[in-house]
Amino acid sequence: MKRLGLAIVVLGVSACGGGGDDAATSIDAAVPDATVIDGATRDPDAASATDGATQRDDAASDGGSAGEPRLPPANAGFDYQLGGAYSPPDGVQIVSRDRTESPAAGIYNLCYVNGFQAQPDASEWWLAEHPDLVLRDAGGDPVIDRDWDEMLLDTRTPEKRAALAEIVGGWIEQCADDGFDAIEIDNLDSYARSEGLLTQDQAVAFMRLLSDVAHARGLAIAQKNSTELLARRAEMGTDFAVAEECNRYDECGDYVDAYGDGVLVIEYRRADFDTGCADFPDLSIVLRDLDLVPLGTAGYVRDDC
Repeated sequence: MKRLGLAIVVLGVSACGGGGDDAATSIDAAVPDATVIDGATRDPDAASATDGATQRDDAASDGGSAGEPRLPPANAGFDYQLGGAYSPPDGVQIVSRDRTESPAAGIYNLCYVNGFQAQPDASEWWLAEHPDLVLRDAGGDPVIDRDWDEMLLDTRTPEKRAALAEIVGGWIEQCADDGFDAIEIDNLDSYARSEGLLTQDQAVAFMRLLSDVAHARGLAIAQKNSTELLARRAEMGTDFAVAEECNRYDECGDYVDAYGDGVLVIEYRRADFDTGCADFPDLSIVLRDLDLVPLGTAGYVRDDC
């Protein structure tokens, strides 16, 4: 699952094709000429890129080093802001924001990256610039995640995974440049919506490429959902977990078994949130509205424990 209608930053990219098992292409990592789709804007309450980088470096001096990822603080106040950035409520020490936003000042920041599927408003760009990296069915049509109207990316061959890792890796590097502390890669489980075209092995292999990019820049990286891959944490190189509705589906204990207290939980129903707060008092758990709208917007819901 994910947020709705986020702006997308498209960086100039080149890609290579591939045949049957892995890939990615890079978006000029420096991205001085990045094109902003849907007019993404920076949060006025967020820190500048320089402030964020300084914050991460200072924090690393307390518990890590420039090359050693720093994990989110355990059992800390958490906010999930993928539908739009706003000033974190009092007590929040961890926030997740889309990669088109700036990190929040003075707290731990996750950078959301859709690594396995194409954002809806980036579909034309993918089809025009990297048509060979879009997963297609037997008829040659893009395979679509119907719940979110997102095309799946083709991770089937090493060549394609490498090409995709260059593109998505460019976004990860931009997150580092902007001052984020960690990466949240979405749609690791795209194989489950691929009409049988993608496999778990391919997802694990691609995730490892992205983890390597993040770690090279001193960023931690999360496993997002996909309980069936928890046993393959070491292969993926992931450091902590972001779990949506794990109380609703009785999966939170599985994440704890794999990541200890390094689990950030998002629930969308009050009953599931209340259950999680009672059963897992050592985890960071937040209740949000399903569309993750910003504070001050109709439909906004947020609570934590």
